[in-house]
Amino acid sequence: MTYAITQTCCNDATCVAVCPVNCIHPTPDEPDFGRTEMLYIDPKSCIDCGACADACPVDAIFPADSLAVGQEPYAALNAAYYEQRGPRSAPEDGPTFHAWGAPSFARSLPSDFGPIRVAVVGTGPAGMYAAEDLLLHTTAEVTLVDRLPVAGGLVRYGVAPDHPATKRIGDAFARFHTHPRVRMYLGVDVGTDVTAEELAAHHDAVVYAVGAATDRRLGIPGEDRTASVSATAFVAWYNAHPEVAPDAIDLSGAERVVVVGTGNVALDVARILVSDPGTLAATDIADHALAALRASAVREVVLLARRGPEDVSCTAPELLALGRLPGVRVVVDDHDPRVWAAVEAAAAHEKAALLGGAVRERVDWSERPGTERRIVFRFHSAPEEILDGAVRVTGEGESAEIPAGLVLRAVGYRGLPVAGLPFDEATGTVPHENGRVEGRPGTYVVGWIKRGPSGGIGANRTCAAETVGTLLADAVDGVLPVPAGGARAFDRLARGRARTVVDARGLAAIERAERARGEESGRPRVKLGTLPDLVAAARGRRRLLR
Repeated sequence: MTYAITQTCCNDATCVAVCPVNCIHPTPDEPDFGRTEMLYIDPKSCIDCGACADACPVDAIFPADSLAVGQEPYAALNAAYYEQRGPRSAPEDGPTFHAWGAPSFARSLPSDFGPIRVAVVGTGPAGMYAAEDLLLHTTAEVTLVDRLPVAGGLVRYGVAPDHPATKRIGDAFARFHTHPRVRMYLGVDVGTDVTAEELAAHHDAVVYAVGAATDRRLGIPGEDRTASVSATAFVAWYNAHPEVAPDAIDLSGAERVVVVGTGNVALDVARILVSDPGTLAATDIADHALAALRASAVREVVLLARRGPEDVSCTAPELLALGRLPGVRVVVDDHDPRVWAAVEAAAAHEKAALLGGAVRERVDWSERPGTERRIVFRFHSAPEEILDGAVRVTGEGESAEIPAGLVLRAVGYRGLPVAGLPFDEATGTVPHENGRVEGRPGTYVVGWIKRGPSGGIGANRTCAAETVGTLLADAVDGVLPVPAGGARAFDRLARGRARTVVDARGLAAIERAERARGEESGRPRVKLGTLPDLVAAARGRRRLLR
């Protein structure tokens, strides 16, 4: 028996670190690492020890012979990775050695080096991987700062509610919230409550992990119509983000929704729109979103792609899972002969081949959606204009108007300028060299604000390792600025400026409150969806448990 890695793989290589026979690839020291959509277990080398499954932070690894219904193709997907690349064998004169070799902590500070204080701005995956690296490999004191009164970033507000296994990475990060060398300041906005200069003046170094908070624009007429919404806002809405109002999305009159894009976020929103609300009721989806979906008129979601199926932006695991959504039919609009030719070219285009099980249909857009729920891929169709109740699309010598009650723009995230730091408008990132911000000694970036909105949760681990390595090298070289204030001075400053500061104890109280609300309705948790409710829960006010 062998193990197989499945859909929820976060790519952070925790499994690689514990595998005794080097059967999980690509490893962090291999060129493909960070470029593949997931990691893969070699069925010929696996010794069935289960160490990888025990270590996986998102429960993505299972015995291949007992995969759940719908997960069976992942055994073949793991094996195919090695078949395409040829055999991997141990040296003839010895055993297979671990890909990472002997334990090494190259990013550690010298034993006689005094502790440094590092502020990490942002508590999503990028920030927490950086904090983890500092806490495990050095004696650094870490100050966690977030503008929201609750931690988690995109783990809490970006992962779809029907992907609970992916959210479990948050449990791995949560163990550092109460670390003895961590101080937590949630609800403190750097740039408003405290300036970047003030934060730097109280720490040896500052690491910004603020992500990419907005969406890319389409640049077409009608983009700002009421019925045109960014997928960023839609995802935040169904995840109970406190800065998105419960009535921000109106699904009551939308029988058809057009989603521009075919990335993982586009698939997420399409899947949520047509999923059985009864199934979603067992997740941590926002109460207002669940109520809206129960009353929703949506029966069809159209995914628009400028290019063909061989160029879809989503990962193969997510596309594979889409075809196994209960009660939902996946359709490929057969309006262009190039589309099905690409689908049938399985050897050349793996992801396009995954659409081979979809229904091939020339869709008549003049007809209203039927009673069945379905997702329609329309390739070689670029949005030209968003009209009142429709989207005009153009293709190779062809145009069409697709009636739609709602248009969701899912063409990527984009970073915003960070107060006090340089910013590259073209890339939406902070200029840096290996994580070190240009012209700002002691200031660093990690995650999407560093490299742009690319890569999943696990990609932030290697990104953080690079940034932390640069920071520690600067510390050893003596080039970090000497802070003028200490930890107590910053505590007084933050609490004096921010109206509400939530610490680790308050965060734990929010966790208890949400889980208690979930127990009342048979759900894992019911999120508190407003800033006042979150702060009140942090202070132990029971009036919210209603």
